[in-house]
Amino acid sequence: QVQLVESGGGLVQAGGSLRLSCAVSGRTRSTYYIRWLRQAPGKEREFVAAMSWSGAGTSYADSVKGRFTISRDNTKNTVYLQMNSLKPEDTAVYYCNTASNWGQGTQVTVSS
Repeated sequence: QVQLVESGGGLVQAGGSLRLSCAVSGRTRSTYYIRWLRQAPGKEREFVAAMSWSGAGTSYADSVKGRFTISRDNTKNTVYLQMNSLKPEDTAVYYCNTASNWGQGTQVTVSS
């Protein structure tokens, strides 16, 4: 079992930045791939970014490429999502996920 705890969400103006954190604990040796997803009100949950736990590869949704960066600090067992040039359409609850494990989510609100 892997536990995920997100933090770092908040309210920011369009064009601003936030950094989300996902603290990973438990059977981290079984963690191969970490993803960030988001869900806006009334919409389906959608993929945002992902990386292998080894850091060998990353991928991004087209809507966030060039603005968001996923990274990790293995010494802290933490994965980050740096979000720059935020837009109102980035407003959503952001979730950290690996396999069948999910965090509780952190709210990001971008005002215009």
